[in-house]
Amino acid sequence: MRAVGGLWRWRHNPLRRTTDLVESWVALVSLLLILVAAPVIGSLVGFAAQDALQQSVREQRAARHLVTATITGKAAEAAPAPAPESASGRDSGSRVAADWTAPDGTRRHGQLTTTLNHPHTGDHFTLWTDEHGTMVTRPLDSATATTHAVIAGLGAAMLSAGLFESIRRLIVWRLVRRRYARWDQAWDRAGPDWGRTGTGS
Repeated sequence: MRAVGGLWRWRHNPLRRTTDLVESWVALVSLLLILVAAPVIGSLVGFAAQDALQQSVREQRAARHLVTATITGKAAEAAPAPAPESASGRDSGSRVAADWTAPDGTRRHGQLTTTLNHPHTGDHFTLWTDEHGTMVTRPLDSATATTHAVIAGLGAAMLSAGLFESIRRLIVWRLVRRRYARWDQAWDRAGPDWGRTGTGS
């Protein structure tokens, strides 16, 4: 609203400078871009991210399978393997040796981490594998993908708004510098005669 008021104030003002009018127009355009263009950009980025992430969800669901593993004993000391029930592999759990059957029918054996509180030989737990039985992380779910898409859209909108405001501030800064330079030039022209009796008479 200040931008609109500035344009109206400078409309027929005899003290109006060109830079005053330019500054008001820049403020108005910047306001419109922040209110209209930034949300549009955010929406476009959000929808694009949603499409890409949902495609990834479909691909991961098709390529990853939940299988049942059977504990065969305690694992030997070795480098830790990710917990099959966790998406990140950072959850603590017990190291065990286990057997499982891959979706393609291959029998697999390995040492991994289970989130069972007190694992015993013969206990069963689930883990995610690819088609050949190699352990993989949990597939991305649709709700998480949507959340990431919303965050991406909001981030894009905020970055766009910040960019528009930064450009406005840069233009105003240059206009102010131009005003100061013109004032200095005017004072330099008036300086030699400033304060002299009879100047201009």
